[in-house]
Amino acid sequence: MKNYTITVNGNVYNVTVEEGTTAGVVQAAAPKAAPKAAPTAAPKAAPSAGAGSIKVTAGAAGKVFKIEANVGTSVKKGDPVVIVEAMKMEIPVVAPEDGTVASIDVAVGDAVEAGATLATLN
Repeated sequence: MKNYTITVNGNVYNVTVEEGTTAGVVQAAAPKAAPKAAPTAAPKAAPSAGAGSIKVTAGAAGKVFKIEANVGTSVKKGDPVVIVEAMKMEIPVVAPEDGTVASIDVAVGDAVEAGATLATLN
């Protein structure tokens, strides 16, 4: 039998694979907490009181690859605000309507879930 540790969607599993049988029996242990990664940036402060009312949200889970717009930048509907990397693809997260960037709520390298607020607009 061989033991493996695998990570699926951030959940860590210990898996035991029995070798030498035709059935290929696989037993999985209950998930355990994923190890904490070393912080790569200073902790982010909560969005300021001036945060906008229009949310720019992630369409898919992934990692923040690039921030395209800064606070105070005017954007048009469809302009990229943040680029998220998911499944080795760079996916632009665009402004849902015209406005001015009020807050950027993520940093490059942050892991984000689908639906997470990445930025806000006024």
